[in-house]
Amino acid sequence: MAATIDDLLRLEMPADEKRIIAEYIWVGGSGLDLRSKPRTLPGPVKSVSELPKWNYDGSSTGQAPGEDSEVILYPQAIFRDPFRGGDNILVMCDCYTPQGEPIPTNTRYAANKLFQQALDAQPWFGLEQEYTLLEKEHKWPLGWPVNGYPGAQGPYYCGVGADKAWGRRIVDAHYKACVYAGITISGTNGEVMPGQWEFQVGPAVGIAAGDELWVARYLLERITEMEGVILSLDPKPVEGDWNGAGCHCNFSTKAMREDGGWEVIMDAVKNLGLRHKEHIKAYGEGNERRLTGRHETASMDKFSWAVASRGTSVRIGRDTEAKKKGYMEDRRPASNMDPYVVTSLVFDTTTLWKSQGE
Repeated sequence: MAATIDDLLRLEMPADEKRIIAEYIWVGGSGLDLRSKPRTLPGPVKSVSELPKWNYDGSSTGQAPGEDSEVILYPQAIFRDPFRGGDNILVMCDCYTPQGEPIPTNTRYAANKLFQQALDAQPWFGLEQEYTLLEKEHKWPLGWPVNGYPGAQGPYYCGVGADKAWGRRIVDAHYKACVYAGITISGTNGEVMPGQWEFQVGPAVGIAAGDELWVARYLLERITEMEGVILSLDPKPVEGDWNGAGCHCNFSTKAMREDGGWEVIMDAVKNLGLRHKEHIKAYGEGNERRLTGRHETASMDKFSWAVASRGTSVRIGRDTEAKKKGYMEDRRPASNMDPYVVTSLVFDTTTLWKSQGE
């Protein structure tokens, strides 16, 4: 019987085949779109230092003019490839001119420079990526009546059942793909709005948090592509009495996690309040539709913090308050935020930055 395309996709490489497929991934010109293309390389590859640079047509991604369109990909992190298996890999890259300068959309470069200034601070991040699954034809949340609405919010958060959880097949496939790839995914759950889900990446240290979240997003894009479903990172995909989608940033440094950490956390919260407007500008497009003071958010117009409250800009957990050390959660970032921008800005404000009054 003739082989089908599914048979070919499942082909195991011959035992004596030493070549691998490396999928190079990068962030496109919008700052949110992911691009990728594969190449054949000698394998196995054990370190990113073994990988060659590559290039692409930046005029087709909104990152270079047509008369000088070559953009260079610098490999930065490698992950196991859950789609091809074997020794094949995914490669997270950032982008440079042929002269070696980071292009304007390369936010990783500036973020890594900030993290390199204080490696001994050991910044840990836990990123809570919320997202919405949309039906392809009507671009309406998965499971919702066409041009209509399901029952009110309440039964869907961490819900179980065909009338409460829509898209679990995608969610479970993504979870396993992240574990296989080597991403530090720590959990997943159904969200308050039906058709909306969340996964958590971390704890990851410094620049690795951004690398891992981008690759986790890439895996989710590929899996939804396979299922014919649209992935939306819109911070308010449905107007009205429905929760929006964020990407909360849990953060700590070594000093925060040790005895005496409460004072360090309080100083960090103070700094976050002083730079509130700067953070809001960097926390994602369309976030003003989400940060209204309703639906488990604080108003974007005023900074606030509290213990255990999900209606504040920054939340401190009960366990952190009791132990007087631990971490804090910045609840302001939108689901479409750039993790390189957000993690480095949080680190800068809480750890490196000094107010003019000090």
